[in-house]
Amino acid sequence: MNRLLCLSLALCAGSAAFAAPSTERGEYLVRGPAGCGNCHTPQGPDGPDMTKELGGFLVEKNDLFEAWAPNITPGGRTAGWSDAELAKAIREGIRPDGTVIGPPMPIGLYRGLSDDDLLSIVMFLRTLPASDNVVPASTYNIPLPPAYGPPIDSVAAIPEGVTVEYGAYLAGPVAHCLECHTTPGAQGPMFDTHLGAGGFEFHGPWGVSVSANLTPHEDGIAGYSDDELRAMITQGIRPDGSRMMPPMGFAYYAATKPEDIDAIILFLRQLPPLPDPG
Repeated sequence: MNRLLCLSLALCAGSAAFAAPSTERGEYLVRGPAGCGNCHTPQGPDGPDMTKELGGFLVEKNDLFEAWAPNITPGGRTAGWSDAELAKAIREGIRPDGTVIGPPMPIGLYRGLSDDDLLSIVMFLRTLPASDNVVPASTYNIPLPPAYGPPIDSVAAIPEGVTVEYGAYLAGPVAHCLECHTTPGAQGPMFDTHLGAGGFEFHGPWGVSVSANLTPHEDGIAGYSDDELRAMITQGIRPDGSRMMPPMGFAYYAATKPEDIDAIILFLRQLPPLPDPG
């Protein structure tokens, strides 16, 4: 029995039905809405270096941590991991040696990835050309939790469609929009009280950018049409023609199916309206 089938059976134990994952779905997620390369692909002066796709990159360096997204190609540190171990690292943030993956990897949201999509991502990652890019291990000046929650047995798939439910799945576990666009607190994004209200600062070669308010408040998206939101999400262009700043993964969202963007917008429209954080 091959290791992928073993993983499928392990993840879907107790499920009434199992929709087989696919490499094609995995490629769509990784290179589209999940935007994995936005952190894991080395960036040069002209943008991502696709000759080293998903070969690792310095994501954030601040007083709290220096976070390096690792090489996740078959030539990187995950090469010797089984499919089940790689899946657990993605969805639960636990490496095979039991150590915990720290921020900014959005494990709190990735815990909601469906079995089908998780397996699809793993399948696609195994097909990538092996990159020999080497990056250092991340270092943290803050304590990391022993785990981000209890072990996960199975997560059911969400039916695709332009629905609030599927939009919430895309904006949460898949594209992790809410990780960056929720106001940060001492313990991370304040999902319970500031969901989508923005205010997260990002530091990079471009300077400092602050995540926008995505709620239907006048401080947020209330004044924008759906077409204007689509242009901002997929092109990084505001209605006045000005360019938005990194690290928003416009190139990946541009590769996202229009109906999936519509589902995300539908979901954002029904968030509780919140003012910008003071």
